[in-house]
Amino acid sequence: MFNSLSDRLTATFKNLRGKGRLSEADVDATIREIRRALLDADVALPVVRAFIGRIRERALSEEVSGALNPGQQVVKVVNDELVGILGGETRRLNYAKRPPTVIMLAGLQGAGKTTLAGKLAHWLKSEGHRPMLVAADLQRPNAVNQLEIVGERAGAFVYAPEPGNGVGDPVQVATDSLEVAKSKLHDVVIVDTAGRLGIDEELMQQAADIRTAVNPDEVLFVIDAMIGQDAVKTAEAFLEGVDFTGVVLSKLDGDSRGGAALSVAEVTGKPIMFASTGESMKEFEQFHPDRMADRILDMGDILTLIEQAEKNFDEKETAKLQKKVEAGEDFDLNDFLTQMSGLKKMGSMKKMLGMMPGMSQYKDQLENFDEREVDRVEAIVRSMTPAERTNPKILNGSRRSRIAKGAGTTVTAVNQLMERFTQAQKMMRGMTRGGGGMPGAGGGGGMPGMGGMPGMGSMPGGAPNRKKKASGKKKGRKGGQSGNPAKRAQQAQALEDKRAGKTKDPVGSAFGGVDLDGEEEFDMKNLPKGFGGMFPGGK
Repeated sequence: MFNSLSDRLTATFKNLRGKGRLSEADVDATIREIRRALLDADVALPVVRAFIGRIRERALSEEVSGALNPGQQVVKVVNDELVGILGGETRRLNYAKRPPTVIMLAGLQGAGKTTLAGKLAHWLKSEGHRPMLVAADLQRPNAVNQLEIVGERAGAFVYAPEPGNGVGDPVQVATDSLEVAKSKLHDVVIVDTAGRLGIDEELMQQAADIRTAVNPDEVLFVIDAMIGQDAVKTAEAFLEGVDFTGVVLSKLDGDSRGGAALSVAEVTGKPIMFASTGESMKEFEQFHPDRMADRILDMGDILTLIEQAEKNFDEKETAKLQKKVEAGEDFDLNDFLTQMSGLKKMGSMKKMLGMMPGMSQYKDQLENFDEREVDRVEAIVRSMTPAERTNPKILNGSRRSRIAKGAGTTVTAVNQLMERFTQAQKMMRGMTRGGGGMPGAGGGGGMPGMGGMPGMGSMPGGAPNRKKKASGKKKGRKGGQSGNPAKRAQQAQALEDKRAGKTKDPVGSAFGGVDLDGEEEFDMKNLPKGFGGMFPGGK
């Protein structure tokens, strides 16, 4: 959603790099571009004016002029202000002291309330709660039936005493649901209410009556993130009529410009609490203003990646693999399959890679990446016998031909996979000798199975682009020897160490040496502790 805004802001900040001092003209030019980027993103005009005013004031202050790197300080100022208009701090659900906690959903028809109710229930289950869904939308055709289907997908009980389609009293249904929740020991009640195509008095009155009847602990306003500046008017109307406590953004994975997300919190003063980022039940997350601001400015969202990895990777399997690597045993295809399974559970590979810092420059490769390639790689490995997975060295021509037929692919694809896997094994050995973090995935400095996938060769973590071969040799120097005597001595020592088996295989950067900020290469060792279970070189 924020791709266009992110591209515009990133391009604007590139003009500030390397400047030892920023003039007022530099600041004005930067602010002008930021204003245009925000207006193009359909951010509400009052929000743009307030945002730009605060940035200008801080950019011309001593905070920036006295900084060692004024350009980076301006980026920090913009980041801080983005966090501010997105809500400032992460707002978590308020749970009742005595269960059940009542969460009421409100919003226009078509905003995605019913689907989001199921996603919220699924998320609450993952947090250890026992949610119950209440079908209080009795006006929209088949709304009750839809909630029952969504509830089944989420694994949550649905209270639906009325058939809907214009039949039944939604206020009474919501009231009765509290006693049902207590009797069935559900600690969270999610009330799905009716919507309209537009704001009207009947809609607001019904929502207000339900609120009065159940006295909810949270009233979440569900808004379609794709409706642009209309989001502000709708939010203000619901704030006046229902007085919601938080906002949930649906359809954040859409291709609109993202103005709603950057406007609603600033205009209403209510925090954005959750965001729906896709079609599946798992594509729903708590909203963190600081992380979203980092994504917009192409700084990545490593913390969210870590949280997803912790939820989806089996701790026992990870610990088992770590012990295996530390003991000097080879990483085999059974381990590879386990790690692939963990990666698949984390969801879309495109989204996961998109959370990496500096990925805007690889936008085209990400768009061209085929998610099914992960399934094809898994199919190849599953077509092998247990003996072949444990000892890949026995894979001769006839075996590879059989595996290719079993996976419905070509021998070339099998050979490419095994080539990347061999690189992963070498990297593992190098990390063991070098004391690096235990990788949950690896291969050419990235995730196993991804290095040579179509469209990924030139991306961070991908296999080297074979069209660009660098021999490292200079003309007139046999064997690539340096003309510098000291360097020649160093090369000779390195060659001697290699023959003696003392050298370490290079681990490399998981980002393929991409210069993210124009000054220094991103180092995976700087990632938060625990991330090493997913990427090589981490702690």
